[in-house]
Amino acid sequence: MKLLSPFIALFQAVFLVLWLVFWITVSGLAAILTLNGEVPLMMARRFWAPMHWRITGSPLLVEPLPDVDWSKPHIFLMNHQSAFDIPVAFAVIPVNIRFIAKHVLKWIPFLGWYMAGTGMIFLNRSNRREAMRSLKQAGERIRAGSNILAFPEGTRSMDGRILPFKKGSFVLAVEAGVPIIPMAIEGTRGMLPRGSIRLRRHPIRVKVGQPISTAGRRGPQREALMHEVRDVIIQLHRDIGGEGGVPQDALPAGSDESLSETPA
Repeated sequence: MKLLSPFIALFQAVFLVLWLVFWITVSGLAAILTLNGEVPLMMARRFWAPMHWRITGSPLLVEPLPDVDWSKPHIFLMNHQSAFDIPVAFAVIPVNIRFIAKHVLKWIPFLGWYMAGTGMIFLNRSNRREAMRSLKQAGERIRAGSNILAFPEGTRSMDGRILPFKKGSFVLAVEAGVPIIPMAIEGTRGMLPRGSIRLRRHPIRVKVGQPISTAGRRGPQREALMHEVRDVIIQLHRDIGGEGGVPQDALPAGSDESLSETPA
């Protein structure tokens, strides 16, 4: 079986690339025919995303969802373990979502076209002014009814423990005036370790927390909000078998200065 592993990994990688191209093409045609820009996001949730763990036989275990008015916009904040966090989030969250992504993804054929066409938010990590402009654009989309997913750690955790959070998504949430829904994921790091293209069979667990209000959380209260959300996500992560992370009050000063919160 070990001799076959490289060939299995190659097949899985090629299949998922072709799967992505196929569904981008189909969903794009569907959007044109229906004149509905939400159709590609719905197809991503229902058809494209689940194949990412089914191809390995990995079970997806989702805790019962909280009682939420899904017709209203929210910002979903989740810890980040793997590139597979995005398809898992697409499938678990019962509404269409857009996410904040690295600006370089805009130039990838098919994927970049799909992301631009569905209103994803591209953020340039190296340019603070452009980053702020992108967050303002995201706020406008949220107020227009869009749901946004962000990874407040700003990068994938190497050991699965939750990293310090960045400020950007909290600035966005407070300015948009919408609740934050905390989420925790565990297992995608084991299914696709960082720096590897070989997929493994590994259980994935997800837990979604109760909405946290952002009303009146400006200035010092915004930083308190960030600490509150991080502590909630740490507890959610432990609830599903994760290690959690270092408590917020034990983190070194200045560990949350960056605005960058893009999938990496």
